[in-house]
Amino acid sequence: MKLFRLANLLREERCGDEVSYVINRNINFTNRCVGNCSFCAFRRADGYLLTEEEILGRVEAAERLSATEICLQGGLAPGLVLEDYCRILEAIKEDYPRMHLHAYSPMEVFYMSKSSGTTPAESIRELQRAGLGSMPGTAAEILVDRIREEICPSKLSTDQWRYIVTTAHRLGVPTTSTILYGHVERLEDRIAHLHLLREIQAETGGFTEFVLLPFMPKNNPLGGRARRMGVLENLKMHALARVALHPLIPNIQASWVKLGRDLAGRTTWWGTNDLGGTLMEENISRTAGATEEEGITPQELCDLIERNGRVPIQRTTLYGRVK
Repeated sequence: MKLFRLANLLREERCGDEVSYVINRNINFTNRCVGNCSFCAFRRADGYLLTEEEILGRVEAAERLSATEICLQGGLAPGLVLEDYCRILEAIKEDYPRMHLHAYSPMEVFYMSKSSGTTPAESIRELQRAGLGSMPGTAAEILVDRIREEICPSKLSTDQWRYIVTTAHRLGVPTTSTILYGHVERLEDRIAHLHLLREIQAETGGFTEFVLLPFMPKNNPLGGRARRMGVLENLKMHALARVALHPLIPNIQASWVKLGRDLAGRTTWWGTNDLGGTLMEENISRTAGATEEEGITPQELCDLIERNGRVPIQRTTLYGRVK
């Protein structure tokens, strides 16, 4: 239990009893994808691609519920180019200029750059002009190429992921950082992943948070080979993240969608200080077996935080306080 005590101590040094959350809406704008990730249950060759009007309708609904952030991610749909990704941001910003747009993973930037004949830096600059505020640091999975070749062979490499996030940081676009754990990786792979994130943060300071994403094993090829994780292993992983990333990445987030609300709440005593967003819709985890509802209300998040003896704080995407 030394790990638990140390993680909790470091967490309380950082933020006392406070646990933050953001009112946001997640929009998975397409599930069409040319990728072949073995952990994915979301991809469909003949799937959907939301129209601009459909996306704006979801943003309007989010604004009515006081959302401060829209998170946009999707599959690697055939035919999409940089201009298409920019057009989505421009349309949202035109109608909702105060909405923070947290959009497009490093893999999406890699894909749009390749399909458009641009460099990642050129793509990110165009996205900034269109209204991009920050990027999700997803597509990281495990940043060890031996594991990536096994679970997501068509995805960008560790070095390519690092290059795109550091490029974003240098251009003034902050990102989150993530890990997908609990499949075929070993403890030393998790540690190597955390060490790499420390290196990047020491270099750029551009990560706003670290989000732990436990693998969901249903309806995907990897599920049959992955071992099962218990409650204690999940809690220890959150504690390890706090200790390993201290003090460089101050915000450690638990995923209530993947862990379930009760376990996510318990992690606030194992190093986490953030429970993420209200989401309003979430398709990727649910197709892989997540049983939580697609969204959670701000009041439900506050109640969950308070039941665990913590103080809820509404935040912005970049961890400013919402008055």
